[in-house]
Amino acid sequence: MNFELTEERQMLQDTLRRFLRDRYDTATRNKILDSETGLSPEIWQELAELGVIGALFTEEQGGFGGKGFDLAVVFEELGRAGVVEPFLDTAVLAGGLVADLGNESQRTLVEEIIEGTCQMAFAHGEPTSRYDLNRVQTTARNVGDAIVLNGHKAVVVNAEAADHLVISAREGGEPSKEAGISLFLVPADTKGITIQGYALLAGGRAAEVMLDEVTIPVSARLGKAGETFAAIEARIAAASIAQCAETLGAMDTATALTKEYLMTRKQFGRPIGTFQALAFRMSEMLIEMEQARSAVINAAGHLEASRKEREINVSATKNLIGRVGRLVGEDSIQMHGGIAMTQEYELAHIAKRIVMADHRFGDTDHHLERFIALGAM
Repeated sequence: MNFELTEERQMLQDTLRRFLRDRYDTATRNKILDSETGLSPEIWQELAELGVIGALFTEEQGGFGGKGFDLAVVFEELGRAGVVEPFLDTAVLAGGLVADLGNESQRTLVEEIIEGTCQMAFAHGEPTSRYDLNRVQTTARNVGDAIVLNGHKAVVVNAEAADHLVISAREGGEPSKEAGISLFLVPADTKGITIQGYALLAGGRAAEVMLDEVTIPVSARLGKAGETFAAIEARIAAASIAQCAETLGAMDTATALTKEYLMTRKQFGRPIGTFQALAFRMSEMLIEMEQARSAVINAAGHLEASRKEREINVSATKNLIGRVGRLVGEDSIQMHGGIAMTQEYELAHIAKRIVMADHRFGDTDHHLERFIALGAM
């Protein structure tokens, strides 16, 4: 397997890195975090015009990438700059499911996503589901020529800004079964949908989405009734790899900021980075970073593998990134001291994103148990 970037991916990486270096500084991000939407429409549109969103879809879907390494390249740069815009939720999750399962009419939304004119959110998690993708209690029942949705979706990222929601609901089977789960493409302003938004600790916004007798046409269904679990699992795998790459980029920034600080701050007339204890801690961080990078590359290379091989690599990578991320985040702050906790300093936001990334799509303990279970299958 060739792990070197192709010429096209290298150009994408260079272009994205230059753009974010020039346009996405700490002050800009803090303004976005204080806004009501938690994102910048201008930056979103500019990144769309650069082809960043198109790189997250395959050629058959209207893009020019969509493979594991394309996701890794894009999200590592987004993580390095601490970007809070919902590329993961609009493109990889909700948009990806529409591209995978949608009919010709529904897939026209993918073109709008790539152009930067459509926002989406994936409403799947529920208050009692934790990390179990199959635990869906939201119901979908047929009433004549329509479908009626009822339920509660929790921590739906980007729900407030979304034009459409991709909603999972159960059309059959028990709440913990994989069979019976369906997906529906629903305009966010549909009657019966209530969205209660709030800011996320690591940036961006999410919401509790209440579904009260939401009536939609049968044509809103994505894919076959009750048979969408495999597609959901595959999309969560892609999103997990993207998030691991994003966390890797954030760790790169954290270590670079720490190294710069250690060689700038002086005590007893010399940079504190020359003190042996701090030098050892910095070396440990860099070694762990290389292991994390190898894991992300390996997971990205296995995104198109068989289900078992893909999921084993996803869980192994999520577990490793969670452990290394905690080390890098905590040690970076400790070696900086008090300045690392101020909102005006870049590391404050980066460290929060690194630590909180472990709590989405399954934490270290969850994926360790899952890795063991998959290996025993």
